[in-house]
Amino acid sequence: MRRSGIATKLTALILSCAILILGLVVGYTYRASRASIIEMAHENAAALAQATANKIGAVFSETSKVAATMAVSQEDIKINEPQIVNMSKRILSANPGIFGMAVAFNPFAFDRSRELYAPYTHRTGRKVTTDILGGPEYQYPYMDWFQLAHELNKPIWTEPYFDSGGGNSPMITFATPFSRRTPQGMQQVGVVTADIELNWLQTIVNDIKVYETGFVFLLSRHGTFIAHPIQDMVMNETIFTYAEEVGVPEIRELGKRMVAGESGFIRLPPVAKFGVVHVTYIPLPGQNWSLGVVMPESELLASLHSLTNTIIAISVVGALLLAGMVTLVSRSIIRPLQTLTGVTGEIAKGNLDIELPAIASGDEVGDLAESFSAMKRDLKTHIAKLTTTTAAKERIESELRIARDIQMGILPKIFPAFPERTEVDVYATIVPAKEVGGDLYDFFFIDDKQFCFLVGDVSGKGVPAAFFMAVTKTLLKAVAERSAEPGTILAKVNDDLAADNPSCMFVTLFLAILDMETGTLRYANAGHNPPLLLSLKDGPQWVETLEEPMAGAMPDMTYTTRTMQLMPGDTLFMYTDGVTEAMNTNGGLYEESRLLETLTRLAGEDITTQIRGVEASVAAFAGEAEQSDDITMLAVRYVGPRSA
Repeated sequence: MRRSGIATKLTALILSCAILILGLVVGYTYRASRASIIEMAHENAAALAQATANKIGAVFSETSKVAATMAVSQEDIKINEPQIVNMSKRILSANPGIFGMAVAFNPFAFDRSRELYAPYTHRTGRKVTTDILGGPEYQYPYMDWFQLAHELNKPIWTEPYFDSGGGNSPMITFATPFSRRTPQGMQQVGVVTADIELNWLQTIVNDIKVYETGFVFLLSRHGTFIAHPIQDMVMNETIFTYAEEVGVPEIRELGKRMVAGESGFIRLPPVAKFGVVHVTYIPLPGQNWSLGVVMPESELLASLHSLTNTIIAISVVGALLLAGMVTLVSRSIIRPLQTLTGVTGEIAKGNLDIELPAIASGDEVGDLAESFSAMKRDLKTHIAKLTTTTAAKERIESELRIARDIQMGILPKIFPAFPERTEVDVYATIVPAKEVGGDLYDFFFIDDKQFCFLVGDVSGKGVPAAFFMAVTKTLLKAVAERSAEPGTILAKVNDDLAADNPSCMFVTLFLAILDMETGTLRYANAGHNPPLLLSLKDGPQWVETLEEPMAGAMPDMTYTTRTMQLMPGDTLFMYTDGVTEAMNTNGGLYEESRLLETLTRLAGEDITTQIRGVEASVAAFAGEAEQSDDITMLAVRYVGPRSA
């Protein structure tokens, strides 16, 4: 799968961050602006509704005052029919909001010869005419506007109705009773009315502009539409039947609030062609009517949506431009890096002579190129030094291997060492901790009867210890052939070693001479580990030493020669401290007790098996721990005198 480059990743990252930030800003701005616009629209709609309600309320108030004044004037019993008509005409001329006015007398109250008398002055086109109401076809005493005012004996506003026989138009009427003095006192004799044509109200309401498709509607006290842009709903439908018709319960809730005389705002779900709308509603002063202003949300937020779409379009274009600029800039940065990557690949393959590209950008990329150039020079120098060092190391290792071969060559390694001699059996091993070590062992016949053997451990390791070991072994053999006592041999060797030993090196030694005929063993110890006597009769036991000093450090040392008797089958087991001080991974030591336990277990075995058994035990104990010291073991078994 092809990897995405840094330029692609950088462009994607910056573009994603920019889009995220821009989205958050646009989203927050949209929500804040939307809330602000809706709040402002609600305030404007409330002001518009209040102004409209005040305008309509002023007409109602003026109409009721005029009707009340007319009613007071009718209390004069001298007023005649022409005067009533003239007063009505003057009132209509002065009040264009009033459609008609009637002075309706109770039956036989105006003229005992006439049952019904009600002069009704109203507008007909541009003219004002007067009709006399009352008769079989128009029994006004049974009309609501007459009965309510008459029976309640107080001014009332009727519900909207269609006046047939009078104004022949939908209207509402203000009716107020009036009285005249009679012999029985003041008695109600009639009702004065003033009509307002609903068409006039609808004209006022419909002339109000609310956005493109918004509108204003007017409800009666029972929720009947008095004014609405859909003419068929006026006087024919209530807000509650409309809510059932369109299936929107929220409209029913709105109707309840408006009929209850409340004011406020409500957001309605999509309704028919209007979609989501906001409605501001207030009650009309002096009436139990309510006025609502409907604002479609799509038109309310049209400018915001247009602005948001413009911002999004600009953002998309800006994002594309940003992506292009980031790509160009990142490629100008990445291109030198790609060149450096190719060159470093060649350097990784070992081509240190390849030329680095010249990058003079003066920025971090230029610094990186200079660093690569310095790294290449240093690497080349380092490899050259490493090659030289490796060659020197290999030469030293080769020399050490030769030294090891030489060192091992001066130690006897052929077993059985003396196949023609049946009196003694001898076996030895040495495992240096380094290429060359400081341990030594040796065995040889001084004469036909005396068999000398020894084991030693030079201080330190490596080449100096190896040279000191070789000198010690040579001196021991040379001195032993001229001396008969082990203590004398060690004293002589000590003086020779100490005579020219500026490094103060020393060696521990255990040297013994075995009489082949008698089994008598004479030995001396210069600070070496005590050997183990593997007695065929008594089992393994430590050979007592006198804690005498090591050889080579100081001249004029004396060493005691001690004697012990070996029986046929007895074995003397000698070793260096690399055996008892072998460490495991936890830092624990093998110790003498474990050596004694191992040799006790191997009692009765031949000496080769015993030494191999101790080697295996030490290796198992050390485990993965690195060998810290040379490991040397020498075993000599006295078989018995040669048969005659």
